[in-house]
Amino acid sequence: MSGGDEGDGDGHESPQPRRKPVVVVVEPETPGNVGTIARAMKNFGLTDLKLVDPPELKEDGEAYGFAGHAREDVLPNADEVTFDEVVANYHTVGTTAITGEDDQSHERFPFKTPVELRESLETVDAPTAIVFGREGRGLNNEELSRLDEVCSIPAADDYPVLNLGQAATVLLYELRDLTVDETQLPDTAVTRAPEGDVERFHEFFGEFLESTGQREHVREKNALLMRRLLGRAHPTEREIHSLLGTFRKANTKLEHADHLAAKHDEPVYPRE
Repeated sequence: MSGGDEGDGDGHESPQPRRKPVVVVVEPETPGNVGTIARAMKNFGLTDLKLVDPPELKEDGEAYGFAGHAREDVLPNADEVTFDEVVANYHTVGTTAITGEDDQSHERFPFKTPVELRESLETVDAPTAIVFGREGRGLNNEELSRLDEVCSIPAADDYPVLNLGQAATVLLYELRDLTVDETQLPDTAVTRAPEGDVERFHEFFGEFLESTGQREHVREKNALLMRRLLGRAHPTEREIHSLLGTFRKANTKLEHADHLAAKHDEPVYPRE
């Protein structure tokens, strides 16, 4: 046995990265849709595009125009294959807008939604092909019967058929946890403000409520509602500091108004 670089030094093999699905488009009619699919693939970490009987994809045509940065790699590296080759070499998932309603229609039933498909594929590592059909007719029953699984995007019952490029984008988005290692989004969406600052805000808000002249039980209720609201909102430090500044000024002005009213023997703000 050779002493190469394989393994982690403890006699265990290093885990291999999960194989990403390939995307297959069967007899696409519109070059622009091929470009749109290539772009969606690049958006969501996929690179291997396979086309069954595609139209001519000219570099100065629609496909490359719609592909965005995928014109640099995904689209020019696309392979032309046959449907038989796809069936023979991959675990296949056929896509369709029209499903069977029960197990009497085996070609289009059972089916998975994109989320269910992602959950299923998370548990296995196999060479997988996501197969999209023609713009006008999709995949026919004979083709679907040769594929291993069926996936369908939930949509409005009176018009469930998505444009080919849109359908690919939605499905690949739902599979992104399997295909994208890192997104442009920060790991931490929100850092909550320090609790001392949040409590200081509640003190200022309590003073504000006191200035309104509301009855005590109403003030207590409103103070609790505000505490619950901020508890759910998780304000950032910048947000809470902005609120602190606003209520500090409001309380100062209300206090000054009360002082002037007392000095000039004027009525204070209407109270309940």
